[in-house]
Amino acid sequence: MEPRSVEVNGIHMRWEEKGEGQPVVFVHGIPTSPRLWRHVISRVSSARSMAWEMVGYGASIEEGEGHDILVAKQAEYLASWMRTVGLDEGAVIVGHDLGGGVAQILAVHNPELVRGLVLTNAICYDSWPIPSVKAMRAVGAAVERLPDTLLRYNLYVGLFLRGHDDLARAKESFGEHWPYYQRAGAGATLMRQVRSLDVQDTLTIADRIPALNVPARLVWGAADRFQKIGYGYRLAYELGASMERIEGGKHFVPEDHPKPVARAVNELLEQTTSSV
Repeated sequence: MEPRSVEVNGIHMRWEEKGEGQPVVFVHGIPTSPRLWRHVISRVSSARSMAWEMVGYGASIEEGEGHDILVAKQAEYLASWMRTVGLDEGAVIVGHDLGGGVAQILAVHNPELVRGLVLTNAICYDSWPIPSVKAMRAVGAAVERLPDTLLRYNLYVGLFLRGHDDLARAKESFGEHWPYYQRAGAGATLMRQVRSLDVQDTLTIADRIPALNVPARLVWGAADRFQKIGYGYRLAYELGASMERIEGGKHFVPEDHPKPVARAVNELLEQTTSSV
């Protein structure tokens, strides 16, 4: 994937891009980056795949300083970025974790930008923040003072090992995403992100989900302890979407199980192409 960037309303926004064809925008969550999608995008065919980086995350951590990085605000940033890079007629939006919440909010407020939705282990309704994040928020000052070596261990064990069912991918994932935190000051960066998590961002649009008239697919790790599959079934029902249940799959499905995610994207691309 090729890294790219553009200035949008005074914010330097980044994404990684590969391929040509129908546009597909991928949105990651916490504590990841556009690299979350590396194994999915390589399996998506006939598409212009664009893995957008949320403001205040990944290589854009510094861009989050002094800016609102709430999930609802990320949806506004995403809409502005899409229009800036010429996606005025929309794209298929693929979201994981926080990125799934961003996708839902975008679809509610800017339906013209969303040709289709693929959601995988996404935040929704009142499914978040998860208990460990709430605990982190409660002792935020202490987390900010933790040395990187200790925070590195706690983050790896607490999130990546619990969130992956493929140990090799967990190690690979940590190597992809941790360096961004390490370079920016891990404790302060993580707490800035954690303090921006507000469940009202998804609750506010929850009653509008059933009215969305958008093709959708869901792919969900059935063993996810962070975003439980019951929420996924509710979301699938209200969207009128199909649900692929990954038995034994945990939270980081795009990294552990990229094939079913890519398959859902390819199926949706075929559906949206034939309906044009």
